[in-house]
Amino acid sequence: MAKIEIRNLEATLDQYRLDMMNYPTTQQGLEALINVPAGARNAANYRPGGYLRGGVPNDPWGNPYQYRFPGERGGAYDLYSFGADGEPGGEGLDADIGNWANE
Repeated sequence: MAKIEIRNLEATLDQYRLDMMNYPTTQQGLEALINVPAGARNAANYRPGGYLRGGVPNDPWGNPYQYRFPGERGGAYDLYSFGADGEPGGEGLDADIGNWANE
């Protein structure tokens, strides 16, 4: 389920980038998909009503998804869950699940 939600959030982030000419910063985070970020350069391009209905989803374990721009794992940004334990790293169900390559 986390992988599917991450893929859906990736598509939403791509739409945001097309409209706003860049991905949200780490500081703006995924909340930028709900409300236009303060001081956004292209605020006039922001989609009326935002990009996500119902707010930013939590991962299947009830924890917030992590977001970092620019990415540190080979992509434009990193979008991931810390897994069942809610902590970085881990194995099995506790392993991080992200949008980085080779996953």
